[in-house]
Amino acid sequence: MWRPPERIKWKPQPGDWPSKEAADGSRLFSPVSLGSVVLEQRTWIPAMVPWRATGDGFVTPQVLDWYGRFARGRPGAIVVEATGIREIPSGPLLRIGDDRFIDGLQRLVETVRRESDGHTRLFIQLIDFLSIRRRPDPERFLREFLEITDVHRDTLSAADWDEELIRDHLVSMEDADLDDVLDERELESLRMGYRERVTDTHLPQVAELPKVLPDLFASAAVRAKTAGFDGVELHYAHAYTMSSMLSRLNTRDDGYGGTLENRLRLPLEVFGAVREAVGDDYTVGCRYLADDIIDGGNTVEDAARIGFAFADAGMNFLSLSRGGRFEDAQQPSVGAAAYPYTGPSGYECMPQYFSDEQGPFGRNFEPAARIRRYIRSAGHDTPVVVTGGVHGFQQAERILSEDNGDIVGFARQALADPDWFLKVRLGRGDENIVCEYTNYCEALDQKHVPVTCKLWDRVNMDEDGILKTPDGKRRLTAAVWEPDLDIDEALSE
Repeated sequence: MWRPPERIKWKPQPGDWPSKEAADGSRLFSPVSLGSVVLEQRTWIPAMVPWRATGDGFVTPQVLDWYGRFARGRPGAIVVEATGIREIPSGPLLRIGDDRFIDGLQRLVETVRRESDGHTRLFIQLIDFLSIRRRPDPERFLREFLEITDVHRDTLSAADWDEELIRDHLVSMEDADLDDVLDERELESLRMGYRERVTDTHLPQVAELPKVLPDLFASAAVRAKTAGFDGVELHYAHAYTMSSMLSRLNTRDDGYGGTLENRLRLPLEVFGAVREAVGDDYTVGCRYLADDIIDGGNTVEDAARIGFAFADAGMNFLSLSRGGRFEDAQQPSVGAAAYPYTGPSGYECMPQYFSDEQGPFGRNFEPAARIRRYIRSAGHDTPVVVTGGVHGFQQAERILSEDNGDIVGFARQALADPDWFLKVRLGRGDENIVCEYTNYCEALDQKHVPVTCKLWDRVNMDEDGILKTPDGKRRLTAAVWEPDLDIDEALSE
Protein backbone atom coordinates (compact mmCIF):
# COMPACT_ATOMS: atom_id res chain seq x y z
CA MET A 1 0.00 0.00 0.00
CA TRP A 2 1.34 3.44 -0.91
CA ARG A 3 2.09 5.83 1.96
CA PRO A 4 3.38 9.44 1.91
CA PRO A 5 7.18 9.43 2.08
CA GLU A 6 7.19 11.77 5.09
CA ARG A 7 5.81 8.97 7.31
CA ILE A 8 4.69 11.39 10.02
CA LYS A 9 2.81 9.46 12.70
CA TRP A 10 -0.51 11.03 13.66
CA LYS A 11 -2.86 10.21 16.50
CA PRO A 12 -6.60 10.82 16.44
CA GLN A 13 -7.65 13.90 18.39
CA PRO A 14 -11.41 13.72 18.99
CA GLY A 15 -11.36 16.75 21.31
CA ASP A 16 -13.85 17.42 24.06
CA TRP A 17 -17.14 15.57 24.07
CA PRO A 18 -20.40 17.50 24.50
CA SER A 19 -22.82 17.19 27.36
CA LYS A 20 -26.21 15.76 26.50
CA GLU A 21 -27.65 19.28 26.48
CA ALA A 22 -24.97 20.50 24.09
CA ALA A 23 -25.49 17.52 21.80
CA ASP A 24 -29.25 18.13 21.82
CA GLY A 25 -28.67 21.70 20.64
CA SER A 26 -26.08 20.86 18.00
CA ARG A 27 -26.45 20.91 14.24
CA LEU A 28 -25.05 17.37 14.06
CA PHE A 29 -28.07 16.02 15.89
CA SER A 30 -30.61 18.17 14.08
CA PRO A 31 -32.87 16.87 11.29
CA VAL A 32 -32.30 17.25 7.56
CA SER A 33 -34.46 16.40 4.54
CA LEU A 34 -33.30 14.38 1.56
CA GLY A 35 -36.21 14.65 -0.80
CA SER A 36 -39.15 12.96 0.86
CA VAL A 37 -36.99 11.35 3.56
CA VAL A 38 -36.17 13.15 6.81
CA LEU A 39 -33.11 12.09 8.78
CA GLU A 40 -33.44 12.61 12.52
CA GLN A 41 -29.79 13.66 12.66
CA ARG A 42 -27.04 14.59 10.22
CA THR A 43 -24.93 11.49 10.83
CA TRP A 44 -24.29 9.04 8.03
CA ILE A 45 -22.54 5.68 7.73
CA PRO A 46 -21.22 5.46 4.15
CA ALA A 47 -21.23 2.24 2.19
CA MET A 48 -18.54 -0.23 3.29
CA VAL A 49 -18.18 -3.68 1.74
CA PRO A 50 -17.92 -6.24 4.59
CA TRP A 51 -17.66 -9.40 2.39
CA ARG A 52 -20.43 -11.27 4.21
CA ALA A 53 -22.87 -12.15 1.41
CA THR A 54 -23.02 -15.59 -0.18
CA GLY A 55 -20.83 -16.24 -3.20
CA ASP A 56 -23.83 -15.54 -5.41
CA GLY A 57 -24.85 -12.31 -3.69
CA PHE A 58 -27.57 -13.27 -1.22
CA VAL A 59 -28.09 -11.80 2.25
CA THR A 60 -26.75 -14.02 5.04
CA PRO A 61 -27.13 -13.99 8.84
CA GLN A 62 -23.68 -12.37 8.90
CA VAL A 63 -24.95 -9.52 6.70
CA LEU A 64 -27.95 -9.00 8.99
CA ASP A 65 -25.66 -9.05 12.05
CA TRP A 66 -23.34 -6.46 10.48
CA TYR A 67 -26.02 -3.90 9.60
CA GLY A 68 -28.07 -4.62 12.70
CA ARG A 69 -25.05 -3.80 14.84
CA PHE A 70 -24.60 -0.42 13.17
CA ALA A 71 -28.32 0.26 13.54
CA ARG A 72 -28.16 -0.19 17.32
CA GLY A 73 -26.10 3.02 17.46
CA ARG A 74 -28.98 4.90 15.77
CA PRO A 75 -27.11 6.97 13.18
CA GLY A 76 -29.20 9.20 10.96
CA ALA A 77 -28.63 6.97 7.94
CA ILE A 78 -26.80 3.83 6.87
CA VAL A 79 -25.87 3.15 3.27
CA VAL A 80 -25.71 -0.55 2.45
CA GLU A 81 -22.57 -1.69 0.67
CA ALA A 82 -21.98 -1.40 -3.09
CA THR A 83 -24.58 -3.84 -4.45
CA GLY A 84 -24.19 -5.27 -7.94
CA ILE A 85 -26.92 -4.53 -10.48
CA ARG A 86 -25.89 -7.18 -13.03
CA GLU A 87 -26.35 -10.92 -13.26
CA ILE A 88 -22.62 -11.63 -13.10
CA PRO A 89 -20.51 -13.44 -10.48
CA SER A 90 -18.97 -10.98 -8.02
CA GLY A 91 -18.02 -13.05 -5.00
CA PRO A 92 -19.44 -12.36 -1.51
CA LEU A 93 -20.82 -8.97 -2.56
CA LEU A 94 -24.54 -8.26 -2.29
CA ARG A 95 -26.48 -8.24 -5.53
CA ILE A 96 -29.79 -6.76 -6.66
CA GLY A 97 -29.87 -7.69 -10.36
CA ASP A 98 -32.86 -10.02 -10.10
CA ASP A 99 -36.11 -10.30 -8.13
CA ARG A 100 -34.79 -13.37 -6.31
CA PHE A 101 -32.65 -11.06 -4.14
CA ILE A 102 -35.60 -9.03 -2.84
CA ASP A 103 -36.60 -11.33 0.03
CA GLY A 104 -33.16 -11.19 1.63
CA LEU A 105 -32.94 -7.44 1.17
CA GLN A 106 -36.35 -7.07 2.84
CA ARG A 107 -35.00 -8.95 5.85
CA LEU A 108 -32.08 -6.54 5.89
CA VAL A 109 -34.41 -3.54 5.94
CA GLU A 110 -36.50 -5.13 8.71
CA THR A 111 -33.37 -5.80 10.76
CA VAL A 112 -32.22 -2.18 10.61
CA ARG A 113 -35.70 -0.90 11.43
CA ARG A 114 -35.93 -3.21 14.44
CA GLU A 115 -32.43 -2.68 15.81
CA SER A 116 -32.60 1.11 15.47
CA ASP A 117 -36.16 1.16 16.82
CA GLY A 118 -37.14 2.94 13.62
CA HIS A 119 -34.73 5.85 14.07
CA THR A 120 -32.26 5.11 11.24
CA ARG A 121 -33.00 5.61 7.54
CA LEU A 122 -31.58 3.00 5.17
CA PHE A 123 -30.26 3.47 1.64
CA ILE A 124 -28.61 0.99 -0.68
CA GLN A 125 -25.71 1.77 -3.01
CA LEU A 126 -26.09 0.51 -6.59
CA ILE A 127 -22.92 -0.30 -8.52
CA ASP A 128 -21.81 -1.43 -11.94
CA PHE A 129 -18.25 -2.52 -12.65
CA LEU A 130 -16.34 -3.78 -15.67
CA SER A 131 -14.37 -6.98 -15.97
CA ILE A 132 -11.03 -7.31 -14.22
CA ARG A 133 -8.81 -10.39 -14.03
CA ARG A 134 -6.09 -11.53 -11.71
CA ARG A 135 -2.46 -10.95 -12.57
CA PRO A 136 -1.42 -14.05 -14.52
CA ASP A 137 1.66 -16.20 -14.25
CA PRO A 138 3.99 -14.58 -16.82
CA GLU A 139 4.82 -17.77 -18.68
CA ARG A 140 1.19 -18.79 -18.91
CA PHE A 141 0.24 -15.34 -20.18
CA LEU A 142 2.85 -15.46 -22.92
CA ARG A 143 2.07 -19.04 -23.90
CA GLU A 144 -1.75 -18.99 -23.68
CA PHE A 145 -3.35 -15.59 -23.26
CA LEU A 146 -1.36 -13.22 -25.48
CA GLU A 147 -2.73 -12.93 -29.00
CA ILE A 148 0.23 -13.04 -31.40
CA THR A 149 -0.10 -10.39 -34.12
CA ASP A 150 1.84 -9.19 -37.11
CA VAL A 151 3.12 -6.35 -34.94
CA HIS A 152 4.87 -8.87 -32.71
CA ARG A 153 6.29 -10.66 -35.75
CA ASP A 154 7.60 -7.42 -37.24
CA THR A 155 9.12 -6.26 -33.95
CA LEU A 156 10.89 -9.58 -33.47
CA SER A 157 11.86 -9.84 -37.18
CA ALA A 158 10.09 -13.20 -37.06
CA ALA A 159 7.89 -13.15 -40.13
CA ASP A 160 8.64 -16.77 -40.94
CA TRP A 161 8.46 -18.11 -37.35
CA ASP A 162 5.53 -20.25 -36.30
CA GLU A 163 3.50 -19.15 -33.30
CA GLU A 164 4.98 -21.70 -30.92
CA LEU A 165 8.50 -20.50 -31.67
CA ILE A 166 7.47 -16.90 -31.08
CA ARG A 167 5.95 -17.81 -27.73
CA ASP A 168 9.07 -19.76 -26.75
CA HIS A 169 11.17 -16.73 -27.58
CA LEU A 170 8.94 -14.36 -25.58
CA VAL A 171 9.12 -16.64 -22.54
CA SER A 172 12.91 -16.67 -22.75
CA MET A 173 13.16 -12.86 -22.81
CA GLU A 174 13.97 -10.72 -19.76
CA ASP A 175 10.93 -8.89 -18.41
CA ALA A 176 12.37 -5.45 -19.21
CA ASP A 177 12.98 -6.47 -22.83
CA LEU A 178 9.29 -7.19 -23.30
CA ASP A 179 8.71 -3.42 -23.17
CA ASP A 180 9.98 -3.26 -26.75
CA VAL A 181 7.71 -6.05 -27.99
CA LEU A 182 4.35 -5.71 -26.23
CA ASP A 183 2.09 -2.67 -26.39
CA GLU A 184 0.88 -0.74 -23.32
CA ARG A 185 -2.30 -2.76 -22.80
CA GLU A 186 -0.52 -6.08 -23.30
CA LEU A 187 2.10 -5.11 -20.74
CA GLU A 188 -0.62 -4.09 -18.33
CA SER A 189 -2.39 -7.42 -18.77
CA LEU A 190 0.90 -9.20 -18.11
CA ARG A 191 1.99 -7.18 -15.07
CA MET A 192 -1.28 -6.05 -13.52
CA GLY A 193 -3.98 -8.32 -14.93
CA TYR A 194 -6.42 -7.61 -17.74
CA ARG A 195 -8.93 -4.82 -17.08
CA GLU A 196 -11.71 -3.47 -19.26
CA ARG A 197 -12.05 0.28 -19.67
CA VAL A 198 -15.07 2.34 -20.62
CA THR A 199 -13.08 3.44 -23.67
CA ASP A 200 -12.80 -0.13 -25.02
CA THR A 201 -15.65 0.47 -27.45
CA HIS A 202 -14.31 -2.25 -29.76
CA LEU A 203 -15.80 -4.64 -27.19
CA PRO A 204 -19.57 -4.99 -27.75
CA GLN A 205 -20.36 -5.13 -24.02
CA VAL A 206 -18.51 -1.84 -23.47
CA ALA A 207 -19.88 -0.12 -26.56
CA GLU A 208 -23.41 -0.97 -25.38
CA LEU A 209 -23.07 0.48 -21.87
CA PRO A 210 -25.21 3.55 -22.70
CA LYS A 211 -27.97 1.25 -23.99
CA VAL A 212 -28.08 -1.19 -21.10
CA LEU A 213 -27.09 0.68 -17.92
CA PRO A 214 -30.10 3.01 -17.54
CA ASP A 215 -32.51 0.08 -17.47
CA LEU A 216 -30.25 -2.00 -15.21
CA PHE A 217 -29.94 0.78 -12.64
CA ALA A 218 -33.65 1.59 -12.88
CA SER A 219 -34.69 -2.04 -12.37
CA ALA A 220 -32.36 -2.32 -9.39
CA ALA A 221 -33.81 0.86 -7.87
CA VAL A 222 -37.34 -0.53 -8.21
CA ARG A 223 -36.24 -3.68 -6.37
CA ALA A 224 -34.73 -1.51 -3.64
CA LYS A 225 -38.00 0.37 -3.29
CA THR A 226 -39.93 -2.91 -3.21
CA ALA A 227 -37.62 -4.23 -0.49
CA GLY A 228 -38.41 -1.19 1.65
CA PHE A 229 -35.23 0.89 1.43
CA ASP A 230 -35.72 4.62 2.01
CA GLY A 231 -33.75 5.45 -1.11
CA VAL A 232 -30.84 4.54 -3.34
CA GLU A 233 -27.35 5.90 -3.78
CA LEU A 234 -25.97 5.61 -7.30
CA HIS A 235 -22.30 4.63 -7.15
CA TYR A 236 -20.55 7.12 -9.41
CA ALA A 237 -17.24 7.07 -7.51
CA HIS A 238 -13.80 5.43 -7.45
CA ALA A 239 -12.64 2.88 -10.03
CA TYR A 240 -15.98 1.71 -11.37
CA THR A 241 -18.03 2.18 -14.52
CA MET A 242 -19.91 5.39 -13.84
CA SER A 243 -16.95 7.19 -12.28
CA SER A 244 -14.87 6.23 -15.31
CA MET A 245 -17.56 7.62 -17.60
CA LEU A 246 -17.38 10.92 -15.71
CA SER A 247 -13.58 11.14 -15.71
CA ARG A 248 -11.54 13.30 -18.07
CA LEU A 249 -9.82 10.06 -19.06
CA ASN A 250 -13.02 9.00 -20.82
CA THR A 251 -12.24 9.67 -24.49
CA ARG A 252 -15.12 7.72 -26.05
CA ASP A 253 -16.07 9.17 -29.44
CA ASP A 254 -19.72 8.03 -29.47
CA GLY A 255 -21.16 11.06 -27.73
CA TYR A 256 -20.45 9.69 -24.25
CA GLY A 257 -16.87 10.86 -23.79
CA GLY A 258 -14.55 13.80 -24.36
CA THR A 259 -16.26 16.99 -23.23
CA LEU A 260 -17.79 17.25 -19.77
CA GLU A 261 -21.22 17.55 -21.37
CA ASN A 262 -20.71 14.22 -23.10
CA ARG A 263 -19.17 12.57 -20.02
CA LEU A 264 -22.21 13.62 -17.98
CA ARG A 265 -24.60 12.19 -20.52
CA LEU A 266 -24.76 8.58 -19.31
CA PRO A 267 -24.76 9.40 -15.57
CA LEU A 268 -27.68 11.76 -16.16
CA GLU A 269 -29.48 9.25 -18.37
CA VAL A 270 -29.09 6.62 -15.64
CA PHE A 271 -30.47 9.03 -13.05
CA GLY A 272 -33.34 9.96 -15.37
CA ALA A 273 -34.27 6.31 -15.87
CA VAL A 274 -34.10 5.66 -12.12
CA ARG A 275 -36.21 8.70 -11.32
CA GLU A 276 -38.85 7.70 -13.87
CA ALA A 277 -38.95 4.16 -12.49
CA VAL A 278 -39.25 4.98 -8.78
CA GLY A 279 -41.17 8.26 -8.94
CA ASP A 280 -40.53 11.76 -7.68
CA ASP A 281 -41.31 10.87 -4.05
CA TYR A 282 -38.44 8.37 -3.69
CA THR A 283 -35.02 9.55 -2.56
CA VAL A 284 -32.22 9.15 -5.10
CA GLY A 285 -28.72 10.53 -4.71
CA CYS A 286 -25.21 9.58 -5.69
CA ARG A 287 -21.68 9.20 -4.42
CA TYR A 288 -19.01 10.67 -6.65
CA LEU A 289 -15.47 11.99 -6.46
CA ALA A 290 -14.48 15.46 -5.32
CA ASP A 291 -11.14 14.80 -7.06
CA ASP A 292 -9.85 11.82 -9.08
CA ILE A 293 -6.28 12.38 -7.74
CA ILE A 294 -4.74 10.89 -10.90
CA ASP A 295 -2.87 12.44 -13.82
CA GLY A 296 -5.36 13.64 -16.41
CA GLY A 297 -8.38 12.91 -14.21
CA ASN A 298 -11.09 15.17 -12.86
CA THR A 299 -10.16 18.05 -10.58
CA VAL A 300 -12.19 19.77 -7.87
CA GLU A 301 -13.29 22.30 -10.48
CA ASP A 302 -14.65 19.50 -12.66
CA ALA A 303 -16.36 17.96 -9.63
CA ALA A 304 -18.08 21.25 -8.83
CA ARG A 305 -19.55 21.42 -12.33
CA ILE A 306 -20.59 17.78 -12.08
CA GLY A 307 -22.25 18.46 -8.73
CA PHE A 308 -24.18 21.35 -10.24
CA ALA A 309 -25.39 19.13 -13.10
CA PHE A 310 -26.56 16.46 -10.63
CA ALA A 311 -28.29 19.01 -8.40
CA ASP A 312 -29.89 20.66 -11.42
CA ALA A 313 -31.21 17.28 -12.55
CA GLY A 314 -32.92 16.83 -9.19
CA MET A 315 -30.77 14.43 -7.20
CA ASN A 316 -31.75 14.45 -3.53
CA PHE A 317 -28.23 14.29 -2.07
CA LEU A 318 -24.57 14.24 -3.12
CA SER A 319 -22.03 12.22 -1.14
CA LEU A 320 -18.41 13.12 -1.81
CA SER A 321 -15.38 10.86 -1.75
CA ARG A 322 -11.99 11.15 -3.46
CA GLY A 323 -9.44 9.02 -5.29
CA GLY A 324 -9.48 5.24 -5.18
CA ARG A 325 -8.61 4.66 -8.84
CA PHE A 326 -7.06 1.77 -10.78
CA GLU A 327 -4.78 4.01 -12.79
CA ASP A 328 -2.17 4.36 -10.03
CA ALA A 329 -2.76 1.07 -8.21
CA GLN A 330 0.28 -0.91 -7.12
CA GLN A 331 1.22 -4.11 -8.90
CA PRO A 332 -0.59 -7.09 -7.38
CA SER A 333 1.10 -10.40 -6.72
CA VAL A 334 0.65 -13.18 -9.27
CA GLY A 335 -2.82 -14.65 -8.79
CA ALA A 336 -4.26 -11.49 -7.21
CA ALA A 337 -6.30 -8.72 -8.82
CA ALA A 338 -5.34 -5.07 -8.84
CA TYR A 339 -6.89 -3.16 -5.93
CA PRO A 340 -7.76 0.48 -6.62
CA TYR A 341 -6.87 1.72 -3.13
CA THR A 342 -3.16 0.84 -3.15
CA GLY A 343 -1.74 3.90 -4.92
CA PRO A 344 -1.62 7.62 -4.09
CA SER A 345 -5.26 8.11 -5.13
CA GLY A 346 -6.24 5.20 -2.91
CA TYR A 347 -4.43 6.76 0.01
CA GLU A 348 -6.43 9.96 -0.47
CA CYS A 349 -9.59 7.88 -0.23
CA MET A 350 -8.54 6.03 2.94
CA PRO A 351 -5.55 7.84 4.48
CA GLN A 352 -3.70 6.12 7.28
CA TYR A 353 -2.17 7.36 10.52
CA PHE A 354 1.25 7.50 8.84
CA SER A 355 0.86 10.59 6.68
CA ASP A 356 2.36 13.87 5.49
CA GLU A 357 2.18 17.36 7.00
CA GLN A 358 -1.52 17.61 6.16
CA GLY A 359 -2.31 14.50 8.15
CA PRO A 360 -4.96 11.84 7.54
CA PHE A 361 -7.97 13.66 8.97
CA GLY A 362 -10.20 15.84 6.84
CA ARG A 363 -8.34 15.71 3.53
CA ASN A 364 -11.65 15.95 1.68
CA PHE A 365 -13.17 18.76 3.73
CA GLU A 366 -11.88 21.74 1.77
CA PRO A 367 -12.66 20.24 -1.69
CA ALA A 368 -16.16 19.31 -0.50
CA ALA A 369 -16.71 22.82 0.82
CA ARG A 370 -15.69 24.32 -2.53
CA ILE A 371 -18.07 22.04 -4.38
CA ARG A 372 -20.92 22.82 -2.01
CA ARG A 373 -20.34 26.59 -2.35
CA TYR A 374 -20.44 26.26 -6.13
CA ILE A 375 -23.73 24.37 -6.02
CA ARG A 376 -25.22 26.88 -3.55
CA SER A 377 -24.11 29.84 -5.67
CA ALA A 378 -26.01 28.28 -8.56
CA GLY A 379 -29.19 28.30 -6.48
CA HIS A 380 -29.43 24.66 -5.38
CA ASP A 381 -29.75 23.53 -1.76
CA THR A 382 -29.02 19.83 -2.41
CA PRO A 383 -27.62 18.29 0.80
CA VAL A 384 -23.91 17.41 0.60
CA VAL A 385 -22.46 14.53 2.61
CA VAL A 386 -18.87 15.15 3.74
CA THR A 387 -16.61 12.30 4.81
CA GLY A 388 -12.96 11.65 5.55
CA GLY A 389 -11.43 10.73 8.89
CA VAL A 390 -14.16 12.19 11.09
CA HIS A 391 -13.90 10.83 14.64
CA GLY A 392 -14.76 13.69 17.01
CA PHE A 393 -17.91 15.67 17.72
CA GLN A 394 -16.25 19.07 17.43
CA GLN A 395 -14.73 18.17 14.08
CA ALA A 396 -18.14 17.10 12.75
CA GLU A 397 -19.98 20.08 14.21
CA ARG A 398 -17.48 22.49 12.67
CA ILE A 399 -18.16 21.12 9.19
CA LEU A 400 -21.84 21.89 9.62
CA SER A 401 -21.62 25.17 11.53
CA GLU A 402 -19.22 26.63 8.97
CA ASP A 403 -21.57 25.59 6.14
CA ASN A 404 -18.99 23.27 4.59
CA GLY A 405 -21.42 20.35 4.48
CA ASP A 406 -24.93 19.30 5.43
CA ILE A 407 -24.38 15.73 6.64
CA VAL A 408 -21.26 14.13 8.10
CA GLY A 409 -20.16 10.63 7.17
CA PHE A 410 -18.40 8.31 9.63
CA ALA A 411 -17.04 5.12 8.04
CA ARG A 412 -14.00 3.76 9.86
CA GLN A 413 -15.03 5.49 13.09
CA ALA A 414 -18.44 3.83 12.95
CA LEU A 415 -16.73 0.50 12.35
CA ALA A 416 -14.51 1.05 15.39
CA ASP A 417 -17.50 1.98 17.55
CA PRO A 418 -20.99 1.56 16.11
CA ASP A 419 -22.39 3.23 19.23
CA TRP A 420 -20.49 6.51 18.66
CA PHE A 421 -23.72 8.31 17.81
CA LEU A 422 -25.67 7.16 20.85
CA LYS A 423 -22.80 7.76 23.23
CA VAL A 424 -22.33 11.33 22.03
CA ARG A 425 -26.06 12.10 22.14
CA LEU A 426 -26.26 10.79 25.71
CA GLY A 427 -23.33 12.95 26.84
CA ARG A 428 -21.12 9.89 27.20
CA GLY A 429 -18.71 10.51 24.35
CA ASP A 430 -15.73 9.78 26.60
CA GLU A 431 -16.78 6.12 26.47
CA ASN A 432 -16.21 5.99 22.72
CA ILE A 433 -13.71 3.64 21.13
CA VAL A 434 -11.84 5.98 18.78
CA CYS A 435 -10.55 4.69 15.46
CA GLU A 436 -6.75 4.57 15.28
CA TYR A 437 -6.71 4.74 11.45
CA THR A 438 -4.24 1.87 11.10
CA ASN A 439 -6.29 0.64 8.10
CA TYR A 440 -6.39 -2.88 9.47
CA CYS A 441 -9.92 -3.01 8.04
CA GLU A 442 -8.73 -1.89 4.61
CA ALA A 443 -6.13 -4.67 4.48
CA LEU A 444 -8.90 -7.22 5.09
CA ASP A 445 -11.04 -5.60 2.40
CA GLN A 446 -8.19 -5.93 -0.10
CA LYS A 447 -8.13 -9.67 0.53
CA HIS A 448 -11.93 -9.90 0.09
CA VAL A 449 -12.31 -11.53 3.51
CA PRO A 450 -14.75 -10.46 6.26
CA VAL A 451 -13.90 -6.93 7.38
CA THR A 452 -13.56 -6.32 11.11
CA CYS A 453 -11.81 -3.84 13.43
CA LYS A 454 -8.66 -4.70 15.38
CA LEU A 455 -10.02 -2.75 18.36
CA TRP A 456 -12.74 -5.34 19.02
CA ASP A 457 -12.49 -8.42 16.80
CA ARG A 458 -10.67 -10.56 19.38
CA VAL A 459 -12.43 -9.20 22.49
CA ASN A 460 -14.83 -11.37 24.51
CA MET A 461 -14.49 -14.26 22.09
CA ASP A 462 -16.43 -16.61 24.51
CA GLU A 463 -19.51 -14.35 24.37
CA ASP A 464 -22.61 -16.46 23.76
CA GLY A 465 -24.26 -16.22 20.38
CA ILE A 466 -21.62 -14.18 18.55
CA LEU A 467 -20.81 -14.89 14.91
CA LYS A 468 -17.19 -15.51 14.01
CA THR A 469 -15.03 -15.72 10.90
CA PRO A 470 -14.84 -19.19 9.31
CA ASP A 471 -11.49 -19.84 11.02
CA GLY A 472 -13.02 -18.93 14.40
CA LYS A 473 -10.28 -16.40 15.16
CA ARG A 474 -12.26 -13.15 14.90
CA ARG A 475 -15.70 -12.02 15.97
CA LEU A 476 -17.70 -10.38 13.20
CA THR A 477 -19.26 -7.45 15.08
CA ALA A 478 -18.38 -5.32 18.05
CA ALA A 479 -19.59 -6.29 21.50
CA VAL A 480 -22.93 -4.73 22.38
CA TRP A 481 -22.75 -1.58 24.50
CA GLU A 482 -25.17 -1.84 27.41
CA PRO A 483 -25.46 1.49 29.25
CA ASP A 484 -26.98 1.46 32.70
CA LEU A 485 -30.05 3.46 31.64
CA ASP A 486 -33.15 3.34 29.50
CA ILE A 487 -31.95 4.84 26.21
CA ASP A 488 -35.31 6.13 24.96
CA GLU A 489 -36.11 7.67 28.31
CA ALA A 490 -32.68 9.28 28.56
CA LEU A 491 -32.89 10.73 25.06
CA SER A 492 -36.32 12.22 25.71
CA GLU A 493 -35.26 14.05 28.87
